Formats: sequence, C-alpha cells, structure tokens
Amino acid sequence: MTDPVHPAKPRPGDLVAVLSPSSGLPGLLPLPYELGLRRLRDDFGLKTVEYPTTRTMGASPEARAADIHAAFADPDVKAVFASIGGDDQITVLPHLDRSLLRANPKPFFGYSDNTNLLLFLRNAGIVGYHGGSVMVELGRPGALHPLTADSLRAALFTSGAYELTPAVAFGDVNRPWEDPRTFESEPEMEPAGGWIWHNGDHVVEGIGWGGNLEIISWLLMADRAVLPADAYTGDVLFLETSEEMPNAEEVYRILRNMGERGLLQQFPALLMGRAKAWSFENPLGPPERARYRRQQREAVLRALRRYAPDTMAVFDVDLGHTDPQLVIPVGGRIRVDGRSRRITVTY
Repeated sequence: MTDPVHPAKPRPGDLVAVLSPSSGLPGLLPLPYELGLRRLRDDFGLKTVEYPTTRTMGASPEARAADIHAAFADPDVKAVFASIGGDDQITVLPHLDRSLLRANPKPFFGYSDNTNLLLFLRNAGIVGYHGGSVMVELGRPGALHPLTADSLRAALFTSGAYELTPAVAFGDVNRPWEDPRTFESEPEMEPAGGWIWHNGDHVVEGIGWGGNLEIISWLLMADRAVLPADAYTGDVLFLETSEEMPNAEEVYRILRNMGERGLLQQFPALLMGRAKAWSFENPLGPPERARYRRQQREAVLRALRRYAPDTMAVFDVDLGHTDPQLVIPVGGRIRVDGRSRRITVTY
C-alpha cells in the first residue's frame, strides 16, 4: 500500500475538536478532563470544541460516528483529540464514511481503544497519532510530563524527523480521579532502566503500523481495519498492552495467531511498549510488576523466535499506557537503528 498522507498541522490559536469515540468518561470524571482541556488551551494555545457525545456515557455507535464526521468535515477544526479510550469503538467503524474522512484529513490523536480509528484512518490513507489523550496525558496530575509534552508538541505542530528519548523514570501506578487531592502532585515514578534490544545489529526503516495489542486482536477476530498480511511487508510494528493486563500466555497467543495469519513475519522491526503492570483491580507491588513485565517480554520473544526470528525488537519503549508517553505516527515513517540504539519517527 502507498504511504498515507500527513494531514496539515494546526498552529497555536487554531480550533481542535475533542471527541469521545469510545467512552463518554468526561461526563463521569470531569477533573482530569477539564484539566486536559485547560492545558490544550493554556500550554498549547489551542481553542477547543466538544460534540454531543463527548461527555455522554452510553452514546450509540451511530451518534459517535456522527461526531467524528462533523469534526473532520468542519473546515475550522484543524486537529481531533480523543478524550480517552474504552472498549467498544469497533462498533463505530461500520458507521464511518471513508470518503468523507479522506476528503477532509485531520491529525487525530488517541490510543488504546482508539487503535480502531487510527487503523481505519491509515487504511483511508491518513496518518494518525498514537498517543495524547485529553484525560490521561494532558490531564496528568501535577504537571505534564516533559517527555510527553515535547513529543506531543512536535507531533501536533511540526513535520519531519523526531528522535525518541528513553525515559530515565516511569510510572504506572494511578490515583483515583474522583479525588481532587490526586491532582495536587505528580505521580510517583521509578527508575526506567532503558530500552532492551533484540537482534539489534542492523537498521530498519518503514511505515508504522500497530497500537494496542488487545484491540488489534479484536479487529482481527472481526476482520475489520486489517488488510491482507502482505500489505504490511517491510512496515515497523508497534504494540502495547493496557491496564487490563493480559497475562503472558494471552500475549503469546495473540502474537501466535498473528503469526499463523502470516502477519507477524511481515514486520522487520517491532517496538514493544513498556507494559502497564498495575491497575485498581490488580494493584501489584514492585517485584510483581517487574515480574509481569519480564514475563510479557519473554512471551513476545517466544512468538518472534517461532514466526519472525530475524525481526529486530525494542522493549520498554514509552509508547502506551505508562507514563511518560511518546507519540507514534500510525502510517508515518519509523527508523529503528539497532547499531546506534536510536529510534526516529516522522511526524
């Protein structure tokens, strides 16, 4: 498939849309949402507009699709942000008008369940941006993380190459959004330990494809937004897992099924996001979190050894549900330089 097109970028002072293509959590948890909106306005100099389902829990797929269409079709809107993820955006895809989106390309920012829309846009020939949700990254307690802010600003306002920076510290333990005290200080962090390289003795450059692993597994089951395997030959795969914390065996099975489909082996490089290893439902302590991340890495390597033994992989890249978060272009070029241990994306 041909390289997707990078939509024109907004400038400070422009209007951006804030949508909830997945879950209307802004209506239930306004504190991080309002904080994220303020930062879009105050830190990034943008004006914001909401749509009917942005703060509505339980909105129908048709209504959420209508908001997406309205935001993309409005010539005054220069970029579109997801408020947060969810778990049923796959039901919105059948209601989307690909011709409308192709005729009105906009930079779209979101991740997690928004993997659905990002891959739909990529198939429509539009580069999207995996990262930068309003409630999580922009609504981070205390302050925006500097690495997140720099990456998001570059993806939002600039074009061209951007080198990813390994985090020296990271966090994946959350505090309750219902409590105003949560937002009085920054989250606790722990040493990051750097990226971990596998087969890192060469250079790969290709188009970025991927997102949340669980969502991709659903898309494969429903046969939506995923092209035949040979459409991805030479692309750079990036994957991350959510706070639902799939166990290592499940991660292996998903990748095994991608391998059986002939998909996994199309990618000469994989960026694997640092695994989210804590949730309110599963509040692991530090040793258990480290074990979870190690077991997930071993599961990924097990799948690669079986289906893609020559693929270069980089683990613990900050591109998913942990903090900080680096924005990854879906459809943009990614260069993975194993010799110099550098990763460069094109925004």
